[in-house]
Amino acid sequence: MSAPAPATPSPTAPRGAFAPFRHRDFAVLWSATVLSNVGVWMYNAAAGWLIAVLDPRPLTVSLVQVATMLPMALVALPAGALADIVDRRRLLIVVQVATMAASALLGLIVLGGLATPWLVLAFTFAAGIGAAMVAPAWQAVVPQLVPKADLPSAVALNSVGINISRAIGPALAGLAIAALGLASPFLINALGFVLVIGALVWWRRKPSRASQLPAERFGNAVRIGLRHARRNPHLRATLARSLGFFVFASAYWALLPLIARDRVEGGPQLYGLMLGAIGCGALLGALALPRLKARLGADRLVSAATIGTALALALFALARHPAVALAASVLAGAAWIQVLSTLNVSAQVALPDWVRGRGLAVFVSVMSAAMTLGSVLWGKLAGLIGLPFALAVAAAGLLAAIPLTRAAKLQTGLGVDLSPSMHWPQPVLSHDVAPDRGPVMVSVEYRIDPDHRDTVLEKLAVMEHERRRDGAYAWAVFDDAATDGRYVETFMVESWLEHLRQHERITRAARALQDEIRSLNQPGYPKVTHLIATDLPRGTARPEEDEVEA
Repeated sequence: MSAPAPATPSPTAPRGAFAPFRHRDFAVLWSATVLSNVGVWMYNAAAGWLIAVLDPRPLTVSLVQVATMLPMALVALPAGALADIVDRRRLLIVVQVATMAASALLGLIVLGGLATPWLVLAFTFAAGIGAAMVAPAWQAVVPQLVPKADLPSAVALNSVGINISRAIGPALAGLAIAALGLASPFLINALGFVLVIGALVWWRRKPSRASQLPAERFGNAVRIGLRHARRNPHLRATLARSLGFFVFASAYWALLPLIARDRVEGGPQLYGLMLGAIGCGALLGALALPRLKARLGADRLVSAATIGTALALALFALARHPAVALAASVLAGAAWIQVLSTLNVSAQVALPDWVRGRGLAVFVSVMSAAMTLGSVLWGKLAGLIGLPFALAVAAAGLLAAIPLTRAAKLQTGLGVDLSPSMHWPQPVLSHDVAPDRGPVMVSVEYRIDPDHRDTVLEKLAVMEHERRRDGAYAWAVFDDAATDGRYVETFMVESWLEHLRQHERITRAARALQDEIRSLNQPGYPKVTHLIATDLPRGTARPEEDEVEA
């Protein structure tokens, strides 16, 4: 017998910007990741500058950003599926070791004077694949490190950590290149991975509720993840706002080496300082994030930060002096972190844990695809109409995106309880059912008083999205022509095992909706029936064949 469904919790306010540091696992992993990311940003800065030296054409330089972000668009969803069906800690360790080896190899190639633009782009693409493989898993483990009340602050602190390393790494890259040569940032990056690998080996996760069912198959996990994202309105709104921002904001990321070299006529030190200024701005923006979020709310905060990014692009277009370029960089970083952190939290709170890796992978894929598309677009446009005009067009696009995406509201999942309810009883079986048998049709019979008809049907329309988010690929409601008030809801899943997984996926919020529908039914209803497709004996005539023979 199941306990009564708890009330849907109200959103829990974060307990302070630094509250997650009270949790040891978060503090250790955060610290190791920050130090390791210093090397990653040294790698990125060195790759961008190396390409600008080897081939200074705008499109070629913008391809560094493409090589960094395109793997996210291509690989993030399969990586998210892996993050949901394998041990996330082991996945992180294996991929980090492989990425460390690739960075060390590129360093040796540059040291030997063998680097070419396409070789550097190929290694950058490989590093991007490594980043794409770990991004969903990293984001999915955050709720395992802190309680829900601290999740927004933990996400913001992760962004702070990235931007601390972004502030330090590029500046160190400029110094290292000047003192030790272009190969040094790549080799230092390889050494940095040792820290985060050690922290992952040290980390011991708290045991979570173990499923009694076998792990999902990879292809099915990807398909179910996409189906869930399509039917998740909270996530869809986040994706819409992401597209409206990242396509245009990618302009300064793609063209920053040329801004430093051609507009301001600086060297690698200035380029490193500009990247560092972006990181400093992001750090300041992250520290101000809780106060601004409380004052403006998620939607207005993103709109204000989008205007800030447009202003930064305009300053980059006008910059002829290092001071202007650095000021634009600080503003760009502060605005960037406001948008990225808010969108990331919006995606996190939209997802139940069973599909968190895949849902976050969809978010990362959309963001990365937008950045990739934008990088190619702005690199090509800068070659056609000039760097300042390309940046001005990107700024105008950001301003136009604000009213166009205003209907997509952010962080609407904060007040929804997506924890598993586990209230569905196990189906009563007259015989053993093989796990892979299917498809399975579940029918739910309702008996509704005429006065409640419209209310119940409206709630069933909402229930359709719940069924599909949890794995159903077809859904319908039928009205019995012979019996007034009798309605039958049906939904289809691919196998008996997939239906058993639905028992573990149903959320407390969905249970509350089901209880509302049940309260409007006659006593003894609804009634649930499970039907499994059966193969007909060979030689059995189908109805259409009988008609032809007749």
